[in-house]
Amino acid sequence: MAEAERLTGMLLTGIKIVSLCINTPGPVAASRLASLGAQVTKVEPPTGDPVKTYAPEWYAALTKRQTIVTLDVKNPSDRAKLDDMLSQSDLLLTSSRPSALRRLNLGWESVHARHPKLCFVGIIGYPPPLEEKSGHDLTYLAEAGLVTPPEMPPSLFVDLAGAERCVSQALALLLNLARTGNAGSAMVSLYECAQELAAPISAGLTPKGKLLGGGFPLYGLYQASDGWVAMAALEPRFAERVLLEFNLPHADHAEFVRIFRQRSALAWETWASERDIPIVAVRGIAGA
Repeated sequence: MAEAERLTGMLLTGIKIVSLCINTPGPVAASRLASLGAQVTKVEPPTGDPVKTYAPEWYAALTKRQTIVTLDVKNPSDRAKLDDMLSQSDLLLTSSRPSALRRLNLGWESVHARHPKLCFVGIIGYPPPLEEKSGHDLTYLAEAGLVTPPEMPPSLFVDLAGAERCVSQALALLLNLARTGNAGSAMVSLYECAQELAAPISAGLTPKGKLLGGGFPLYGLYQASDGWVAMAALEPRFAERVLLEFNLPHADHAEFVRIFRQRSALAWETWASERDIPIVAVRGIAGA
């Protein structure tokens, strides 16, 4: 396992990436690419990355494999330093509005004209023609029907999904560059990522009472003697094992409610692990 992890961390050895991204999606994507072996330079404005203030430990974790450079890209001398970095790089990551990038001559067209071998991935909120519309994780989730007021989402789901989409687009562009010698560009829309996160709802899988929304007794949440457990015995082999262990002829929600009340959540988790059954204790939100 250690050898496999070591090799994974070398997959992008020799690839140089410049990231102009702050906040969440871009830096998470850059961190992932760095973990795959890419040499990542994170260019921050003089004001820094807000995440360093809001979540310093996470910021440190995200940037530990990267070189951090502070540049004011509006300053001619700093801009010259950035262009020098871009001339030696394989990929540029951005997360600014297209209009802002155009004003700085950092949009795809102008960057490609100056650096024809440089790939480009831009993170935007909405797809064209709404690419200038403002938004953040919360608003994208709300539009996709993934918010239940007054509760706030427990994580930045769209930002993290957008980061993974950014990584996959970056890898596809780098592969094409290696195969053909042609650099390309891609835009990652966070709004579209949110809509894809909501696809299981539209497909009728996860709404309340549907198959994965509480309608299938073997896939759900049950109260234990001191907390809750999550059971996901979807595959037939897991379902058969649960029914055999509980001595039940068929999946019965009421019976599961009765049975799970008899032990603590962690006791059920240990019991299930010994029998290779997907049941775990529900934890509190990390850091809460």
